[in-house]
Amino acid sequence: MTDTHAAPDGIRVTDLTVTYRNGHTALRSATLQVPGASIAALVGINGSGKSTLFKAIMGFVPLSAGSITLLDQPAHRALKQNLVSYVPQSEDVDWSFPVLVEDVVMMGRYGHMGMLRIARAEDKRLVTEALERVGMADFRHRQIGELSGGQKKRVFLARAIAQRGQVILLDEPFTGVDINTERQIISLLHELRAEGRTLLVSTHNLASVSEYCDHTVIVKGTVLACGPTATTFTRENLENAFSGALRDVVFGDGTAQPALTTAQGNG
Repeated sequence: MTDTHAAPDGIRVTDLTVTYRNGHTALRSATLQVPGASIAALVGINGSGKSTLFKAIMGFVPLSAGSITLLDQPAHRALKQNLVSYVPQSEDVDWSFPVLVEDVVMMGRYGHMGMLRIARAEDKRLVTEALERVGMADFRHRQIGELSGGQKKRVFLARAIAQRGQVILLDEPFTGVDINTERQIISLLHELRAEGRTLLVSTHNLASVSEYCDHTVIVKGTVLACGPTATTFTRENLENAFSGALRDVVFGDGTAQPALTTAQGNG
């Protein structure tokens, strides 16, 4: 008998190919599945297709082949319903643009407003709650460009929370942050998962993947491996995907194995 109450897939990508106008194919025949209410790591070398996957999910680039469903519905429908939040890399943001912290977070509410984007009391309440949740309420009237790297990351997390997206894509959230901020972000990701959100986290920080990620997706022009972190975040799979010096890390099965260090940057 089919369980009609089974949790929906958070993210399902089937045979996805993305070829840019210059002829470069960034992803070819990529297939992955991330269960709902889970945290998945997206790992791979620079240029492996991580950023392209995010762009495809967000509808920023056309699909050459394949399909994407979010929460068991076509991606374009989920996006139209404001069910998907995106936390970009710091490098993708113009920090010189004069905008207040609270206005950045309010952008997460735009999809719920009318054409004039007039904030209602509910929108303002959700912005305040989101800022309090990430510990940035005291900075709401500061210019975003004045903040530290870790503070900026928390502000964009607050924007995603205020949007109330059920699928949250985070592109390198730990780059340029100290260990305390990293711990705060990981704690927040756990809270969001407990609330039923699905999170896909692109990261070069391989040392902490097994600590907070239920699932792992490993990419290198396609999806090399996808599944529970315990069985996917393995030395063999990482050696297939990466090159570089070896340093200590605990892999998905709990054993101490050398991790691969990789260069930071867009992927």
